[in-house]
Amino acid sequence: MEKIVVTNNGPLSGNVKVDGAKNAALPIIAASLLGTEPIILENVPKLSDINVILKVLESLGSKVEYLDENVVRIDSSKLTGHVAPMELMNRMRASFLVMGPLLARRGETMTYLPGGCAIGKRPIDLHLKGFKALGAKVIEEVDRIEALAKEGLVGDTIYIDFPSVGATQNIMMAATMAKGETVIENAAKEPEIVDLANFLNKLGANIKGAGTSAIRVKGVTKLGGGQHAIIPDRIEASTYMVAAAITRGDITVENCIPSHVMPIIAKLKEVGCQVYVNEEKDVIRVIGGKKLIGTDIKTLPYPGFPTDAQAQFMALLTTAEGQSMVTETVFENRFMHVDELLKMGAIIATDAREARIAGVPSLKGAQVRATDLRAGAALILAGLVAEGKTYISEVEHIDRGYDDIVGKFKKLGAKIERIQE
Repeated sequence: MEKIVVTNNGPLSGNVKVDGAKNAALPIIAASLLGTEPIILENVPKLSDINVILKVLESLGSKVEYLDENVVRIDSSKLTGHVAPMELMNRMRASFLVMGPLLARRGETMTYLPGGCAIGKRPIDLHLKGFKALGAKVIEEVDRIEALAKEGLVGDTIYIDFPSVGATQNIMMAATMAKGETVIENAAKEPEIVDLANFLNKLGANIKGAGTSAIRVKGVTKLGGGQHAIIPDRIEASTYMVAAAITRGDITVENCIPSHVMPIIAKLKEVGCQVYVNEEKDVIRVIGGKKLIGTDIKTLPYPGFPTDAQAQFMALLTTAEGQSMVTETVFENRFMHVDELLKMGAIIATDAREARIAGVPSLKGAQVRATDLRAGAALILAGLVAEGKTYISEVEHIDRGYDDIVGKFKKLGAKIERIQE
């Protein structure tokens, strides 16, 4: 079994460069199924989830090759399949995003129910509602879903009950080749939505309004190829920003778009950190205050506080003076890291979707497990300031969203390593 071992090393300092956003790369790679000419994607992060989605594309007939470490060429001009393999679907939820492109491109798709982190119910009914509104026939079975649109999709106005990122992306991709115009109302506004729309427009799509609550898609007959660079990962950036705060260090985060992490900047200032932003160079410097004060956070869809940064910020709040409260509104089961932080001496009481935190003078190293991707990052952060050693198991979750997290923390001065047991 592989573990990450973290030892308290005092304040961290230095520069760290953020990779491309996993949550932008996954849907853009899925959208490459729409292209009838070669596509070159830059700034693609090297993650296990990326490997999975690329294998899904290969299984469907796409040709995939790395031109450089973070540059991928995808040729989907000759697709041969429409069924996503079960063994790959079970490994990652985002693999469900191939359904919209396949429905648009081939008029049929069959997929198995997706897997991923167990952070709560993430129903796909909003995706299917959108497909049905576009004229697809959806057949649901116990473990798989089939969608058919042999005569092509037809544009419509679709209201999404909750601004789901995945549903917005899947419907937007399906609508790119639908007849007429599609309007997605109450759409998600995340930067990853905008990046996907920009990519699709480069291929020849006609999408307007991405980043607002109403996205308009005028269908085209086909999409071509193009070149696109993935936006920086705002959650990875947030993690290193919180690392500066929790270790009372001084970290400069490079390749980070400041407007994408405004809630993190605001809350770090509230707890007592200094934050310096250089929008021209996409750089943020965070200096952790010697005395940090507790605050409250509430996760919300973008531009609110991101649920993907909740666990990391909770780790920070366990070390801040006074009381704090974390309210999780996006996923109902995203407090699994609480039990692990309790093992390290944190004082946290949960009630449904609320967690009340009383700051402690210090945490203690313990044997903990990464219950999900962001929980794993939170435990690394806690281990950086805990007395003794912290042993984190199930690190495969962490590898799903962070490329070389151990190496990057080492460059900042952390005592951290991977071991085999």
